[in-house]
Amino acid sequence: MHAIGIERGKTGPRLLELPRPEPAPGEALVRTLRVGVDGTDHEVVEGGHGGFPAGEDHLVLGHEAVGVVVEPNDTDLAAGDVVAPTVRRPPPDGSNTYFERGEADMASPEAILERGIDGAHGFMSEYFTSPEEYLVSVPAELAALGFLLEPLSVSEKALELAAAARSTVTWGPDTALVLGNGSLGLLTAAMLADEATVYCLGRTDRPHASIDLLEALGATYVDSRETPVPEFAAAHEPVELVYEATGHAKHAFECIDALAPGGVAALLGVPGDWTFEVNGGRLHRELVMGNRALVGSVNSGPRHFRAAVDRLRTLPDGFVDDYVTDVVPYESFERAFADGDGGTVIKTAVEFDTHEER
Repeated sequence: MHAIGIERGKTGPRLLELPRPEPAPGEALVRTLRVGVDGTDHEVVEGGHGGFPAGEDHLVLGHEAVGVVVEPNDTDLAAGDVVAPTVRRPPPDGSNTYFERGEADMASPEAILERGIDGAHGFMSEYFTSPEEYLVSVPAELAALGFLLEPLSVSEKALELAAAARSTVTWGPDTALVLGNGSLGLLTAAMLADEATVYCLGRTDRPHASIDLLEALGATYVDSRETPVPEFAAAHEPVELVYEATGHAKHAFECIDALAPGGVAALLGVPGDWTFEVNGGRLHRELVMGNRALVGSVNSGPRHFRAAVDRLRTLPDGFVDDYVTDVVPYESFERAFADGDGGTVIKTAVEFDTHEER
């Protein structure tokens, strides 16, 4: 079968020829439909994140996938079921308490493997196998867009944690600031647009498709070169929610100044090491005296995928058509990994097959 991956000692993603995987007991064989490409994929390709499976010289990419069950084997699935796989898997030495509790998304990095990212092959291939418990059912009518469930689920979890931090008080959020106008930030802005006044901060010059999409949602684009995060509240308004999707380490501290009393910041970016000075006493005081909170969030679990199915149905009209800017056949996968040309590219995906309902 064909797959797209990286090879040790070589640069860039490549089209690989690999044996079709054989499902183990309790696993289904899935024919891949589409796999999304995001910033994590680029980081893996560039060697800044993740790693190869133990003892292997290649890694199949892709963690945002949707496919169709071909061989259910001894699972409760049926041939033709549309499914989306979750990302995390147990480490080679077996399961642990996180997986036993169904909370793999809360595990520390050393306690998991991540398919397509770190230590386990991903889904960017014509077929993949997976245990049933890591496959989430997708309505057939959403098969073409099922690759969006993984990024949606990541935001579902982050918003769940933010709301849990405010669960003892009345909290909206009625106002939100999304840090980052990349694909995840835009998707989150769309999730919040019907319920909150949304601002999105980036460093993008006009004209750009991401800014057009934000404004079509009714959100306000904020150029951080003109209004940096510490000045945001004075220029606009304090917000109840900050959603950080940049990996810019200073934002974890600067966002406190953007929060209204009782506000929560959800941090999703993963920065590299960076030493800089902050006024720790003032920030500590702002957190305590303003009843503010910071929460970190990574990955997601099956319930977040199921919530993402409902969310995908209710995204604003026309959003997905403008958000998904390119779906390319796997033979032309390079286009899905290319940098945007002229500010027109937002979200891309690689297509291996199309879905035909039973």
